[in-house]
Amino acid sequence: MAFESTRRHFFYGSLLAGAVPAAGFGSVPSMKALGYKSPNEKLNFAAIGSGGQGAGNLGAAAPTENVVALCDVDDRRAAPTYKRFPNAPKYRDFRKMLDKEANNIDAVIVATPDHMHGMAAMWCMERKKHVYVQKPLVRTVWEARELMAAANKYGVATQMGNQGYSNEGTRQCAEIIWSGEIGNVTEVHAWSDRPLWAQGLTEIPPPEPVPEYLDWDCWLGVAENRPFTAGGKTEPDRWGGFFYQPFNWRGFYDFGCGALGDMACHILGAPNMALHLSQRKVVGVECIKKEGTSPFMFPKASVTRYDFAAYGNMPALKVFWYDGLKENPKIQGVPEGEWIGDPPSLMNPNAQAGPGARRGQGRGPGMGGPSGPPSYDFRSPGRVFNWEQFEAMKAAPKEQLRFPTPDGSLFIGDKGMLTTGTYGDVTRLIPVEKMKDYRLPPPTLTRSPGHMLDFIRACKGGDPACSNFNVASPFVEWMLLGVAALRVEGKLEYDPVKMRFTNNNAANQYLKPNLRKGWSWT
Repeated sequence: MAFESTRRHFFYGSLLAGAVPAAGFGSVPSMKALGYKSPNEKLNFAAIGSGGQGAGNLGAAAPTENVVALCDVDDRRAAPTYKRFPNAPKYRDFRKMLDKEANNIDAVIVATPDHMHGMAAMWCMERKKHVYVQKPLVRTVWEARELMAAANKYGVATQMGNQGYSNEGTRQCAEIIWSGEIGNVTEVHAWSDRPLWAQGLTEIPPPEPVPEYLDWDCWLGVAENRPFTAGGKTEPDRWGGFFYQPFNWRGFYDFGCGALGDMACHILGAPNMALHLSQRKVVGVECIKKEGTSPFMFPKASVTRYDFAAYGNMPALKVFWYDGLKENPKIQGVPEGEWIGDPPSLMNPNAQAGPGARRGQGRGPGMGGPSGPPSYDFRSPGRVFNWEQFEAMKAAPKEQLRFPTPDGSLFIGDKGMLTTGTYGDVTRLIPVEKMKDYRLPPPTLTRSPGHMLDFIRACKGGDPACSNFNVASPFVEWMLLGVAALRVEGKLEYDPVKMRFTNNNAANQYLKPNLRKGWSWT
């Protein structure tokens, strides 16, 4: 992947209005309030949530920075990380860690369940700590706005953990659309096989004793108190979960945002960037299909429709989100047998599959995952699509291909179609034969050195990270409207100025969290 360190200026008329803020991907250069730190000087990182995704994020930061403090409510889940960094003090309550270690910490990774992201990030920013917060940033619109305001108030560097926002393919997607190649885009379809965890359950298992390795009160945090249960399991399921934790929380209304919250910040990242969705008014949002509903969990599968107003020279737009899929959706106009979203990949027998390999893409250094070799690596040389490698994939015997699970997005314009994968991978026109002699448009967007490296650079006084809270919070706000729509019937109409739904007062309760006594945001 080719990266550019200089900022490019571009003049493609009103089509590009708002493509990138005047100061790049952020609006407030980091470190002005905190003092400059040399790029060669190491940052002191702490983590709130040190197992699971937090371990991967620490793995991306540790090669160049220090890890000085660790926090996790689950000693067993965090054990490999604790072993990797034996000299870092360990805590179960992040409030105690921040109180005791504040003078030793420069930046904090927040990788807890969604319901604790907002409070943990706020505590860090109030103490002038830079924060890298896992997607989907927060559970509610109110929290998203609070974090954006705090980031600007305290002048800290921020980044949401949606790694695809740093990818070359995501930028190529935007640049192709801005070039006018597929004309006016009026529909986007985005899809995922998630949830991989249980959703749509209707009964909660009987209470069980809290295991010694788990601080259940700290795990619940701001959420309403309830008895612990592992669902009768003594060992985690294939995805590392019991009943609520350490992974299945995503499916519960009180803790997560379902499949939409888990994957939309990745898969809808390219549409958000290319079509300026964060700058548009959401005319309406509605869950138009649900399967397997529950009184306390998100449904097993769903389809959500967003309607966006026109923006600049771009027309009004419909965005459809599908989850719980076993195969890619059938979309009118896509030729039979055409690969859309993540294509299959040629397996490399000499490479160890990295995280994300199940979708046919590996994460390299700075992307949020370990730096080991990916299962394959699709790159387009220069400004020409890598047609030779794509053709090799199409011609390869089935047993040599790794077939991904359904994830991706499709843009429908009045002159053609464009598709891209989970993290903005293998962006291409449809039908793909159009890419054989196609030259990509000149690059107009600033390139990223990698998602975690982008954040580290911002912490040390460089450009704001590409998914800093001035970018991430508005993105998350419109996405979270769909999470609210999953919990009510009918189309919701939203007033962003008043931050409320105008036609369904009951739905407004899902725009702000309820905080349990003893757990304060500040």
